[in-house]
Amino acid sequence: MSTRHRLIGLTVVVLWGLNFIAIHAGLEHFPPFFFAALRFAVMAVPVILFVPFPNVPVRWLLLYGTGFGIIQFAFLFLALATGMPTGLASLVLQSSAPFTVVLGVLLLGERMTLRQVIGIGVAIGGMILIGIDRAEAGAGIGVLPMLLTLIAGLGWAFGNLGSRMAKPDNPMRLTLWMCVIPPIPLYLVSLVIEGPSAGVDALSTAFTHEGLIALGGLAYVIVLGTVAGSGLWTYLMSKHPASTVAPFSLLVPVVGITASWLVLGEDPSALQLIGAAVVIIGCLGGMMGAAGRAVPVTDSSACPTPPRNAGRASRFVPGRRSRRPQELAGPPREPVAAKAP
Repeated sequence: MSTRHRLIGLTVVVLWGLNFIAIHAGLEHFPPFFFAALRFAVMAVPVILFVPFPNVPVRWLLLYGTGFGIIQFAFLFLALATGMPTGLASLVLQSSAPFTVVLGVLLLGERMTLRQVIGIGVAIGGMILIGIDRAEAGAGIGVLPMLLTLIAGLGWAFGNLGSRMAKPDNPMRLTLWMCVIPPIPLYLVSLVIEGPSAGVDALSTAFTHEGLIALGGLAYVIVLGTVAGSGLWTYLMSKHPASTVAPFSLLVPVVGITASWLVLGEDPSALQLIGAAVVIIGCLGGMMGAAGRAVPVTDSSACPTPPRNAGRASRFVPGRRSRRPQELAGPPREPVAAKAP
């Protein structure tokens, strides 16, 4: 990966780390499923009207939109609304990185170096420490929101594979059209779970002080978190194997936890900080290893090389006189006179 692409990855890290503060602001006013539907609906209308459809197979666009848009944000917003700390959510959501690597190996035939395997293993160990700390808060308050966030991370991983397999010639178009898929399913979920009046009541008070802060969070999520962040992320996924790009997401908690501490006053426990440090160490170790692609069976290197002259005598070229066995053996020898008895 070039220095330019690494800088792009770090830019996404900052944008997505601050994105959790914006999400928190939005969820202070809007119901979670309705807020998730609203963030994509605001983008879907202008995309349909003004953005050309990306030149990608529809099935990969659907996988991208379902995993990244519907599953990730439905479960992430629900986790935050049920008590998941904002900074901690930015860490646990990065389970998408090991999920992406495992899915890439199982479904795309990618392979990892030993260093990457160890790095991802260390990162998973850090997340286990976080889970132990959350378990002390109880199953309903601590464990359930974390499990919801893990499901969100799995959805993100499937979205990563969808964007990678789409191989878009214009990653921004793919990112924008992904936003067309989630609004209706998410709004239907909101109608069933939150009720038809929840979203309407939130919109009717959108221009109060609290509502304006929520709208500011919505604007950040849409413009910087989705258009800029996801567009750059999709670009990297189209250029490199998933196991190379995914570890960058493990750096998002550095920004997320720090911003939550400064802005929201969240004070993570010692075990949470240790777990976060372990996750980051594993991330850096995984990023240092280069990932490879599995050799396709159609590659000539997968087949034994035939001898240089194999099949030459049987090759037929129209208009060309074939060589007789005598010619192949060289000029004829003088006959040897038979001895008289």
